[in-house]
Amino acid sequence: MIVAMNAGAAPEEIQAVIDKISEFGLRAVDLPGGERTAIGIASAIPPELRQTLTELLESMPGVDRVSQVSRAYKLASREFHPVSTVVTVKGVAIGGEEVVVAAGPCAIESREQLFEAAAAVRLHGGKILRGGAFKPRTSPYSFQGLGVDGLKLLKEAGEAFSLATVTEVMDSHDVDLVSAYADILQVGARNMQNYPLLTAIGDSCRPVVLKRGPSATIDEWLLAAEYVLSRGNPNVILCERGVHPLDREHTRYTLDLSAVPVVKHLSHLPVIVDPSHACGNWRYVAAMSKAAIAAGADGLLVEIHPDPGRALCDGAQSLKLDSFESLMQELRLIASAVGRPMPRE
Repeated sequence: MIVAMNAGAAPEEIQAVIDKISEFGLRAVDLPGGERTAIGIASAIPPELRQTLTELLESMPGVDRVSQVSRAYKLASREFHPVSTVVTVKGVAIGGEEVVVAAGPCAIESREQLFEAAAAVRLHGGKILRGGAFKPRTSPYSFQGLGVDGLKLLKEAGEAFSLATVTEVMDSHDVDLVSAYADILQVGARNMQNYPLLTAIGDSCRPVVLKRGPSATIDEWLLAAEYVLSRGNPNVILCERGVHPLDREHTRYTLDLSAVPVVKHLSHLPVIVDPSHACGNWRYVAAMSKAAIAAGADGLLVEIHPDPGRALCDGAQSLKLDSFESLMQELRLIASAVGRPMPRE
């Protein structure tokens, strides 16, 4: 529900509406944008109360009209929050005019490997260093990451090269631990509907990259974001990374680039794309990266590695550092063509 106030509504009239909403045990949220104040109700309203509350609020001084939010997700909806959200981390704005690239190895393997990748990210215009410290793998015998030692290396590399950092958190009990080392938390596709984890991240108010699950609809993805937003954390970045394909012979997943403009229409949250996990093959990453920017993505999450042939995790989908340099040059042309700037360094 959204309460639109008159353009000349007095502060005491606005406060009276907020107080009245609170009397019913509901949470009122000031909505940005527009020439007049709008107040959103960010709580589930019992059906039997909806009509009574609507009539009551519409009768109050200073109220222009009361409208209903049609989507199941409220806080993530552009109906509720018409102005696009920009998540800013260490001076990096995700969701603004500039296209932002996050890059780094799938898994942190050593200080040398991570620092070489970080230097390339910084040199070629990336703004965020990615690197996995805890790696959820399909096989229990695969490399699972360096854990806390990996987090320490990520923090060290981020500071050394003036890059924001992002890494995956897998368990609600680890949110505080990972937050102590990384600037942005990542919820992997397998955990998109891990509601205790989403709730813990919401309570932390840390910026989060929320990946779409491989079988998730767009509405389910946005409802997962709602779990974070409903706890008072507005810093949600959505990440499209592919859905289950009909043909697994050539790519790991099908990258649903149509989801980018759809979500940008439905939601105010920034949207980035992970072409590396979607393709599963480095040969196709550049093409999908360029297509993602053309489709309106606010940024990319790309895997790079100094020596992919020796990578302990997902080497087949990782770009070599010289290939990353070439990709960044090509992306600037695409970004320019769609009217968006992209940093060179």
